[in-house]
Amino acid sequence: MLAAETMTSGWFLENAWLIGLVPALGFAVIIMFGKHLPMKGAEVAIASMAASFVVATGAVYQWIQRTDSADAHSEEAAGLVSGLARSFAPRAVEEGYVPEPFIEPVVSTWVWWQNSGLEFGIGSSVDGLAVLMLWVVAFITLLILIFSVAYVRDDRRYTHFFAALTLFASGMLVMVMAENMVQLILGWEIMGLCSFMLIGHWWEEEANSRAALKAFFTVRVGDVGLLVGTAIIFFGSNQWAVDNLDSNGFNIAAIQAWALSGDSSATNWILIAGASALFIAAIGKSGQFPLHTWLPDAMAGPTPVSALLHSSTMVVAGVFLVARIYPVFWQGFNIGSGGLSFIAIIGAITIVAGALLAFVQDDIKKVLAYSTVSQLGYMMLALGTGAWLAAVFHIFTHAFFKSCLFLSAGSVSHSGSHHSFDMKKDMGGLRKPMPVTFAVWMVSTLALTGVFPFAGFWSKDEIIDNVGDAGYTFLFWVGLLGAAMTAMYMTRATYLTFFGKARGAAAGVHHEDEEHAEEHEMETLTVGAHVKTLSAAANATPDDHDVGDISDHHSDGPHESEKLILIPIVILAFFALFAGFANATPISEDWERVQNYVEPRPVEVPIDEYLATGPGESFALVVPNAEDGEGAKAGCGFATPEPGTACFFPVLSHAVPTISKIFLSLGVVGVAYAVS
Repeated sequence: MLAAETMTSGWFLENAWLIGLVPALGFAVIIMFGKHLPMKGAEVAIASMAASFVVATGAVYQWIQRTDSADAHSEEAAGLVSGLARSFAPRAVEEGYVPEPFIEPVVSTWVWWQNSGLEFGIGSSVDGLAVLMLWVVAFITLLILIFSVAYVRDDRRYTHFFAALTLFASGMLVMVMAENMVQLILGWEIMGLCSFMLIGHWWEEEANSRAALKAFFTVRVGDVGLLVGTAIIFFGSNQWAVDNLDSNGFNIAAIQAWALSGDSSATNWILIAGASALFIAAIGKSGQFPLHTWLPDAMAGPTPVSALLHSSTMVVAGVFLVARIYPVFWQGFNIGSGGLSFIAIIGAITIVAGALLAFVQDDIKKVLAYSTVSQLGYMMLALGTGAWLAAVFHIFTHAFFKSCLFLSAGSVSHSGSHHSFDMKKDMGGLRKPMPVTFAVWMVSTLALTGVFPFAGFWSKDEIIDNVGDAGYTFLFWVGLLGAAMTAMYMTRATYLTFFGKARGAAAGVHHEDEEHAEEHEMETLTVGAHVKTLSAAANATPDDHDVGDISDHHSDGPHESEKLILIPIVILAFFALFAGFANATPISEDWERVQNYVEPRPVEVPIDEYLATGPGESFALVVPNAEDGEGAKAGCGFATPEPGTACFFPVLSHAVPTISKIFLSLGVVGVAYAVS
């Protein structure tokens, strides 16, 4: 047997379940006592998310230590490969090749309930993907909550807003750290409920109620796919999981190993049916064609909701689902064969459709909403062509610049356009009165369009490079076309908002626009669907704005927003500029940090050793299942593992960046800017 090496997990990794639990407790405190607190519950929301962020940051640090320690042990094991490894697995690697270590997730779960011999656990399972997502969600939610203190000040439902937003983030955190599909579904449904509450936050306006219902029922179509797909995969994998891993068909690690096992239970039709149903869930949640129509309507909610929903929580959940149980899709849709998968087709259609729809929007938030649809299409395109790392990396960078763009749009509406989002009627010429907002908008726009050296350049170009390198020439050009269209519609939005002559509210002309009802009015006078008199203000609750304050606030015309609004978007702009260097592959292998610490290692794991290890254990020696090194077409996902071993992730190929591809991509974006 191969010797196991004890590695310290650390307190933060072993107690990562606190990251999701603390905001959930914060939600309960806000609901029960929030209205009696000095800041009406906002302080509880911020404190709970700050605590989650601290734990998530500690977990990131300890995961990096854990990975580095495992890599060091694999170097020590290199000399044993030619002897022990070859006797254990006939297809072991060439002599002298250093095997990659298998790094087990740190699992801390408790039995939730038992039924028919099955144990359902709840807690945390933390690996590289989970650590990345936990940190991003906690960090961005914390900044959005701080932004919201000023942005929704005096809203009648101020307390309920912070309660729902905190629970919303908690749902995503619970889903991200799930060890099993039951907990994943729990987090998934919490987000669905909270999105309904937050999109319909101003439910007195009929359009807002319709938008909330549309989002709720459209996403429910996908939820049916999630339940059906989970059931199919459970009945297909359960017996294998019990016999081989002493687990069950709901355990995510067991599902991954079963999908790659070559077992007779993992037949094509079971994997195809399960993957298809689960992908329907991803389509609904991530707003992919043809279930993309709910996402722009979600703009009916307050801008902080849009920022969180579009950057790091609900709409990313579908992409995360595919990335989390990727072996099911890898085998079910035969992604590794080089054929055109269903995921890639849907992603490519969504890239172009979202970009085209963004061109014709006058509402600045809807431009950004369709932009999100298009960018999620890039992530699906990557997953559908085997570029798992590129998709996850784009989730990471996109979260920063998209949340920054939405909050910048909120800053414009708050202080520059009298709470209107209509670029044609109420904006223009705002770069001078709002220089900080303009600067962070430009940084995030350049990141979104993929301009060097901003964050989007590294992640989006990595997707396009990998698609082309895998031989999908047509999809490669679709990716470039999407990049050009992104530059064009963002140039249009930037010009209409910050350049040209000031129009409407930006010029000091206040008017009622029936199509784009003033968000501030709804924050303050949501007494009925058609409040038109000041009599409501006379009977306003302490959470309501005084109507006189509205006119006073805007009597000086467009001006820069206050510090509580600016500080979060400046921080996000910093990450929109520099986050791409977390995996700057073209520079050097030393810059491939996301690949080193996040991407699962595609190696064969001795099952006996896997079952024998306890918390904090990993292997000093493992045996990659490839004859000629990493990436060979004989490894996990391309061949049946040796008896007594299991694969938990397929071997992924990584495109080698070339100067010609980089200049081609930059040239396409540059031409698009020039044409615009």
